[in-house]
Amino acid sequence: MEQRIVACVKLGRRLPGLDAPPYPGELGQRIYDSISRQAWNMWMDQSVMLINHYGLSMADPQAQQFLVQQAEEFFFGEGAQMPEGWTPAARPTKGGPARRK
Repeated sequence: MEQRIVACVKLGRRLPGLDAPPYPGELGQRIYDSISRQAWNMWMDQSVMLINHYGLSMADPQAQQFLVQQAEEFFFGEGAQMPEGWTPAARPTKGGPARRK
């Protein structure tokens, strides 16, 4: 199967896209059409941070709506595109950086 390439509006370059829309409806289709897998993974990290920070329960429809709004802002809001020359940082290893002796 050939990899689907999208013009990622978040990262500003052509990259592999998602295999299917991540949400039902118009927002899910917009993400599918114009967000790369790499940018989606960035959102997954961001959404976990938001869930933990605000103590959201994903069984709560208000929490679900909040995350949908945050996703729309993350991908398509003003200033959503990453700065010119940006490259993703390596994910920290579990436990954080090694301590110097």
